Amino acid sequence: MVTMSNVWDRTTEVLRGRAGLLASIAALTLFMPGVVRDGVTAFLTPGSTAFVAVGGLVSIVVAIIALWGQLALLAMSNDPTTTRSDAYAQASARLLPAIGVTIVAILVAMLFVLPVAVAIGLSGADFSTMTTTGAMPDIGGGTAAFIGLYALFLFAFGLFIIARIMLVNVVVLNERRGLGAFRRSFELTRGLTWRIIGVLILYVIVLAVAASAAQFITGAVFGLLLDDARTTTFLAAVVAGVVTTIFSVIAAVFTAQLYVAVAQRGVATVFE
Repeated sequence: MVTMSNVWDRTTEVLRGRAGLLASIAALTLFMPGVVRDGVTAFLTPGSTAFVAVGGLVSIVVAIIALWGQLALLAMSNDPTTTRSDAYAQASARLLPAIGVTIVAILVAMLFVLPVAVAIGLSGADFSTMTTTGAMPDIGGGTAAFIGLYALFLFAFGLFIIARIMLVNVVVLNERRGLGAFRRSFELTRGLTWRIIGVLILYVIVLAVAASAAQFITGAVFGLLLDDARTTTFLAAVVAGVVTTIFSVIAAVFTAQLYVAVAQRGVATVFE
């Protein structure tokens, strides 16, 4: 029987034994690209052509590099015999299928959000006020109630779906599947949904508190030392990025070990 405590024990073992290798991959593929993105966001003028064009391009490139890095982290966490070059090679070989799976997931998510946009549009809301003054448009009580209830549904349903497709990327990596990774992830997580949801909620809460605290404290300190709001914002974002990167590594290792447990893969048991 798969238990979250056993998976966490294995996750801790991997983190302790492969900390250096995991950190080097995360720094190159998650942290540094994030610093570039934060720099673009902080120092380009919001709303300008350069901000939209350069910012959009940088965000796409950073997302692709981050996906590649996540695949490499998963590969490094799967088996103690995997070297850094092996992890990069496995990630490169499965990057395109992973991108395709990610795009499909995003499109499906957008379809679920579409009713909110349709409801707001049918309410006759004046969006010009929001774009010029920043004030929220008047959408009416009925539309607001629908959006509120639908948001609650999306939150609950979204948690369920995220829990069931949590293993998609590791399946894409290890089993060389494409869209079939969604069905395979559903099969592997059957009977574990509530336990995974519990872990997800705890993870999000701890990450949000840690990243927000780091960004707030750093922003306050640099705000006193520096007379430059953009530099302060950038440095605070960088510190928050360190926290986010650490938690991303933990999430990747946990996902890999959960896959190992549910798929009952025969792998070596010592990570050094």
